[in-house]
Amino acid sequence: MHECPICTASTTPVGAVTGRWSGRTFHVRRCDACRFAFVADPWTDFAQIYSDDYYAGRGADPLVDYVHELDHPASTIRQYEWQGIAEVVGRLAPVGPDTRWLDYGCGTGGLVLRLREAADVQAFGFEEGWSVPRLVERGVPILDREGLDAAEGTFDVLTAIEVLEHIPDPVAELRRMARLLRPGGTLFVTTGNAAPRRDDLLSWPYVIPEIHVSFFEPANLALAMRRAGLETEFPGYGPGWDRIIRFKALKNLGRRDVSALDRLIPWRLAAPALDRRHGVS
Repeated sequence: MHECPICTASTTPVGAVTGRWSGRTFHVRRCDACRFAFVADPWTDFAQIYSDDYYAGRGADPLVDYVHELDHPASTIRQYEWQGIAEVVGRLAPVGPDTRWLDYGCGTGGLVLRLREAADVQAFGFEEGWSVPRLVERGVPILDREGLDAAEGTFDVLTAIEVLEHIPDPVAELRRMARLLRPGGTLFVTTGNAAPRRDDLLSWPYVIPEIHVSFFEPANLALAMRRAGLETEFPGYGPGWDRIIRFKALKNLGRRDVSALDRLIPWRLAAPALDRRHGVS
Protein backbone atom coordinates (compact mmCIF):
# COMPACT_ATOMS: atom_id res chain seq x y z
CA MET A 1 0.00 0.00 0.00
CA HIS A 2 1.25 3.46 -0.89
CA GLU A 3 0.32 6.10 1.66
CA CYS A 4 0.55 9.81 0.99
CA PRO A 5 4.02 11.22 1.75
CA ILE A 6 2.40 14.40 3.08
CA CYS A 7 -0.67 13.36 5.11
CA THR A 8 -0.31 9.52 5.22
CA ALA A 9 -3.84 9.00 3.85
CA SER A 10 -4.59 6.30 1.28
CA THR A 11 -3.81 6.93 -2.38
CA THR A 12 -5.31 5.96 -5.73
CA PRO A 13 -3.50 5.16 -9.00
CA VAL A 14 -3.54 7.99 -11.55
CA GLY A 15 -1.87 5.93 -14.24
CA ALA A 16 1.45 4.99 -15.77
CA VAL A 17 3.78 7.26 -17.69
CA THR A 18 6.83 6.36 -19.74
CA GLY A 19 9.92 8.50 -19.31
CA ARG A 20 10.85 10.19 -22.58
CA TRP A 21 14.54 9.87 -21.82
CA SER A 22 14.88 6.53 -20.04
CA GLY A 23 12.04 4.60 -21.63
CA ARG A 24 11.15 3.31 -18.17
CA THR A 25 7.54 3.08 -17.03
CA PHE A 26 6.63 4.91 -13.82
CA HIS A 27 3.42 4.77 -11.79
CA VAL A 28 1.76 7.92 -10.47
CA ARG A 29 -0.62 7.97 -7.52
CA ARG A 30 -2.74 10.68 -5.90
CA CYS A 31 -3.75 11.13 -2.28
CA ASP A 32 -7.45 10.59 -1.64
CA ALA A 33 -7.43 13.29 1.04
CA CYS A 34 -5.02 16.14 0.19
CA ARG A 35 -4.73 15.50 -3.60
CA PHE A 36 -0.94 15.38 -3.60
CA ALA A 37 0.33 13.36 -6.59
CA PHE A 38 3.63 11.53 -6.72
CA VAL A 39 5.69 8.92 -8.56
CA ALA A 40 5.27 5.77 -6.49
CA ASP A 41 8.33 4.00 -7.91
CA PRO A 42 10.94 6.75 -8.36
CA TRP A 43 14.24 6.02 -10.04
CA THR A 44 17.04 6.47 -7.52
CA ASP A 45 20.17 5.99 -9.63
CA PHE A 46 21.03 9.65 -9.21
CA ALA A 47 24.50 9.36 -10.74
CA GLN A 48 22.93 8.18 -13.98
CA ILE A 49 19.99 10.58 -13.90
CA TYR A 50 21.97 13.70 -13.01
CA SER A 51 24.90 13.03 -15.31
CA ASP A 52 26.89 15.49 -17.41
CA ASP A 53 24.30 14.98 -20.16
CA TYR A 54 21.51 16.14 -17.86
CA TYR A 55 23.25 19.42 -17.02
CA ALA A 56 23.98 20.04 -20.71
CA GLY A 57 20.34 19.62 -21.75
CA ARG A 58 20.82 16.14 -23.19
CA GLY A 59 19.15 14.29 -20.32
CA ALA A 60 15.66 13.85 -18.92
CA ASP A 61 14.81 17.57 -19.18
CA PRO A 62 15.87 19.06 -22.53
CA LEU A 63 14.94 22.55 -21.28
CA VAL A 64 17.74 22.45 -18.70
CA ASP A 65 21.14 23.67 -19.85
CA TYR A 66 23.26 24.60 -16.87
CA VAL A 67 26.44 24.43 -18.93
CA HIS A 68 25.20 27.26 -21.12
CA GLU A 69 24.16 29.28 -18.06
CA LEU A 70 27.61 28.80 -16.53
CA ASP A 71 29.34 29.93 -19.71
CA HIS A 72 26.98 32.86 -20.46
CA PRO A 73 25.70 34.30 -17.16
CA ALA A 74 25.28 37.80 -18.62
CA SER A 75 23.10 36.70 -21.54
CA THR A 76 21.10 33.73 -20.21
CA ILE A 77 17.36 34.22 -19.76
CA ARG A 78 17.85 32.81 -16.25
CA GLN A 79 18.84 36.32 -15.18
CA TYR A 80 15.14 37.27 -15.33
CA GLU A 81 14.39 34.63 -12.70
CA TRP A 82 17.26 35.81 -10.48
CA GLN A 83 16.04 39.40 -10.69
CA GLY A 84 12.44 38.43 -10.04
CA ILE A 85 13.21 36.27 -7.02
CA ALA A 86 15.30 39.01 -5.44
CA GLU A 87 12.43 41.47 -5.94
CA VAL A 88 9.68 39.14 -4.67
CA VAL A 89 11.62 38.10 -1.57
CA GLY A 90 12.60 41.71 -0.90
CA ARG A 91 8.88 42.47 -0.71
CA LEU A 92 8.33 39.70 1.85
CA ALA A 93 11.29 40.22 4.18
CA PRO A 94 13.82 42.95 4.98
CA VAL A 95 16.91 42.32 2.88
CA GLY A 96 20.22 44.15 3.28
CA PRO A 97 23.94 43.75 3.96
CA ASP A 98 23.29 41.91 7.23
CA THR A 99 20.91 39.40 5.63
CA ARG A 100 22.08 35.78 5.57
CA TRP A 101 20.48 34.12 2.55
CA LEU A 102 20.84 30.47 1.54
CA ASP A 103 19.88 29.29 -1.94
CA TYR A 104 19.08 25.62 -1.31
CA GLY A 105 19.76 23.70 -4.51
CA CYS A 106 21.58 26.63 -6.06
CA GLY A 107 22.31 25.10 -9.48
CA THR A 108 25.02 27.14 -11.14
CA GLY A 109 25.04 29.73 -8.34
CA GLY A 110 23.67 32.59 -10.44
CA LEU A 111 21.22 33.78 -7.79
CA VAL A 112 23.92 33.68 -5.11
CA LEU A 113 26.30 35.79 -7.19
CA ARG A 114 23.58 38.27 -8.15
CA LEU A 115 22.57 38.75 -4.53
CA ARG A 116 26.16 39.33 -3.48
CA GLU A 117 26.99 41.69 -6.34
CA ALA A 118 23.73 43.61 -6.87
CA ALA A 119 22.20 43.59 -3.39
CA ASP A 120 25.28 43.25 -1.13
CA VAL A 121 23.65 40.29 0.64
CA GLN A 122 25.52 37.59 2.57
CA ALA A 123 24.38 34.87 0.17
CA PHE A 124 25.45 31.24 0.15
CA GLY A 125 24.51 28.20 -1.89
CA PHE A 126 23.91 24.55 -1.17
CA GLU A 127 24.35 22.03 -3.97
CA GLU A 128 25.69 18.54 -4.47
CA GLY A 129 27.13 16.56 -7.35
CA TRP A 130 27.97 17.97 -10.78
CA SER A 131 27.79 21.66 -9.86
CA VAL A 132 30.12 21.65 -6.86
CA PRO A 133 33.56 21.87 -8.53
CA ARG A 134 32.19 24.39 -11.04
CA LEU A 135 30.75 26.52 -8.24
CA VAL A 136 34.11 26.48 -6.48
CA GLU A 137 35.82 27.55 -9.71
CA ARG A 138 33.44 30.50 -10.01
CA GLY A 139 34.02 31.57 -6.42
CA VAL A 140 30.46 30.86 -5.28
CA PRO A 141 30.41 30.37 -1.49
CA ILE A 142 28.78 26.99 -1.02
CA LEU A 143 28.02 24.79 1.96
CA ASP A 144 28.11 21.01 2.07
CA ARG A 145 25.89 18.93 4.35
CA GLU A 146 28.30 19.30 7.26
CA GLY A 147 28.32 23.04 6.73
CA LEU A 148 24.52 23.10 6.73
CA ASP A 149 24.41 21.28 10.06
CA ALA A 150 26.76 23.86 11.56
CA ALA A 151 24.64 26.72 10.20
CA GLU A 152 21.26 25.62 11.55
CA GLY A 153 19.13 28.47 12.83
CA THR A 154 21.26 31.22 11.25
CA PHE A 155 19.62 32.14 7.92
CA ASP A 156 17.21 35.03 7.50
CA VAL A 157 16.09 33.88 4.04
CA LEU A 158 16.15 30.49 2.35
CA THR A 159 15.13 29.99 -1.27
CA ALA A 160 14.40 26.60 -2.84
CA ILE A 161 13.77 27.22 -6.52
CA GLU A 162 12.32 24.22 -8.38
CA VAL A 163 13.65 21.81 -5.76
CA LEU A 164 10.66 20.15 -4.11
CA GLU A 165 9.39 18.39 -7.24
CA HIS A 166 12.61 16.35 -7.21
CA ILE A 167 12.10 15.16 -3.61
CA PRO A 168 10.15 11.97 -2.76
CA ASP A 169 9.77 12.96 0.92
CA PRO A 170 8.96 16.68 0.80
CA VAL A 171 7.98 17.05 4.46
CA ALA A 172 11.36 15.75 5.63
CA GLU A 173 13.14 18.13 3.22
CA LEU A 174 11.03 21.07 4.37
CA ARG A 175 11.81 20.24 8.00
CA ARG A 176 15.48 20.38 7.17
CA MET A 177 15.03 23.76 5.50
CA ALA A 178 13.06 25.02 8.50
CA ARG A 179 15.89 24.08 10.87
CA LEU A 180 18.26 26.27 8.87
CA LEU A 181 16.14 29.39 9.38
CA ARG A 182 16.39 31.65 12.36
CA PRO A 183 13.08 32.24 14.23
CA GLY A 184 10.95 34.45 12.00
CA GLY A 185 13.02 33.71 8.91
CA THR A 186 11.53 33.46 5.44
CA LEU A 187 11.43 30.40 3.17
CA PHE A 188 10.49 31.08 -0.46
CA VAL A 189 9.87 28.10 -2.71
CA THR A 190 8.79 27.61 -6.30
CA THR A 191 7.51 24.39 -7.84
CA GLY A 192 5.01 23.48 -10.53
CA ASN A 193 1.32 24.03 -9.72
CA ALA A 194 -0.57 20.82 -10.50
CA ALA A 195 -4.02 22.23 -9.67
CA PRO A 196 -4.86 23.42 -13.21
CA ARG A 197 -3.85 19.97 -14.52
CA ARG A 198 -5.63 17.80 -11.97
CA ASP A 199 -7.86 16.15 -14.59
CA ASP A 200 -5.08 15.50 -17.11
CA LEU A 201 -1.99 15.30 -14.94
CA LEU A 202 -0.10 12.75 -17.03
CA SER A 203 -0.28 14.92 -20.15
CA TRP A 204 1.32 17.86 -18.32
CA PRO A 205 4.83 18.42 -19.79
CA TYR A 206 6.10 19.08 -16.25
CA VAL A 207 5.61 15.37 -15.48
CA ILE A 208 9.12 14.15 -16.27
CA PRO A 209 9.12 11.04 -14.07
CA GLU A 210 12.86 10.43 -14.09
CA ILE A 211 13.42 13.69 -12.20
CA HIS A 212 10.06 15.19 -11.15
CA VAL A 213 8.46 12.90 -8.59
CA SER A 214 6.25 15.24 -6.48
CA PHE A 215 3.38 17.31 -7.88
CA PHE A 216 1.86 19.92 -5.60
CA GLU A 217 -1.28 21.98 -5.50
CA PRO A 218 -1.25 25.12 -3.33
CA ALA A 219 -3.33 23.54 -0.53
CA ASN A 220 -1.18 20.41 -0.13
CA LEU A 221 2.03 22.42 -0.44
CA ALA A 222 0.78 24.54 2.46
CA LEU A 223 -0.09 21.35 4.37
CA ALA A 224 3.42 19.95 3.81
CA MET A 225 4.93 23.21 5.08
CA ARG A 226 2.76 23.25 8.18
CA ARG A 227 3.72 19.65 8.92
CA ALA A 228 7.33 20.81 8.74
CA GLY A 229 6.63 23.43 11.42
CA LEU A 230 6.32 26.41 9.08
CA GLU A 231 3.66 29.08 8.83
CA THR A 232 2.38 29.53 5.27
CA GLU A 233 1.45 32.50 3.14
CA PHE A 234 0.52 32.95 -0.51
CA PRO A 235 1.12 36.67 -1.11
CA GLY A 236 -0.04 36.37 -4.71
CA TYR A 237 1.05 38.21 -7.81
CA GLY A 238 3.11 41.34 -7.30
CA PRO A 239 6.36 43.08 -8.31
CA GLY A 240 8.98 40.61 -9.48
CA TRP A 241 6.59 37.92 -10.68
CA ASP A 242 6.59 39.37 -14.19
CA ARG A 243 10.31 38.57 -14.43
CA ILE A 244 9.91 35.05 -13.02
CA ILE A 245 7.08 34.29 -15.45
CA ARG A 246 9.04 35.85 -18.30
CA PHE A 247 11.86 33.40 -17.64
CA LYS A 248 9.51 30.42 -17.40
CA ALA A 249 7.73 31.33 -20.63
CA LEU A 250 10.95 31.82 -22.60
CA LYS A 251 12.43 28.61 -21.17
CA ASN A 252 9.40 26.59 -22.26
CA LEU A 253 9.71 28.12 -25.73
CA GLY A 254 13.24 26.70 -25.87
CA ARG A 255 14.98 30.08 -25.63
CA ARG A 256 18.35 30.28 -23.88
CA ASP A 257 19.54 33.87 -24.27
CA VAL A 258 18.05 37.31 -23.91
CA SER A 259 17.13 38.75 -27.30
CA ALA A 260 15.72 41.92 -28.82
CA LEU A 261 12.61 39.96 -29.77
CA ASP A 262 11.64 39.00 -26.24
CA ARG A 263 12.15 42.61 -25.16
CA LEU A 264 9.37 43.60 -27.56
CA ILE A 265 6.81 41.49 -25.68
CA PRO A 266 4.78 43.58 -23.17
CA TRP A 267 5.59 41.35 -20.21
CA ARG A 268 3.82 43.52 -17.67
CA LEU A 269 0.61 42.66 -19.52
CA ALA A 270 1.51 39.16 -20.67
CA ALA A 271 2.81 37.91 -17.32
CA PRO A 272 -0.43 38.51 -15.34
CA ALA A 273 -2.40 36.75 -18.07
CA LEU A 274 -0.07 33.74 -17.96
CA ASP A 275 -0.29 33.77 -14.17
CA ARG A 276 -4.08 33.64 -14.24
CA ARG A 277 -3.99 30.73 -16.68
CA HIS A 278 -1.32 28.61 -15.01
CA GLY A 279 -1.48 29.70 -11.36
CA VAL A 280 2.24 30.45 -11.18
CA SER A 281 2.17 32.79 -8.19
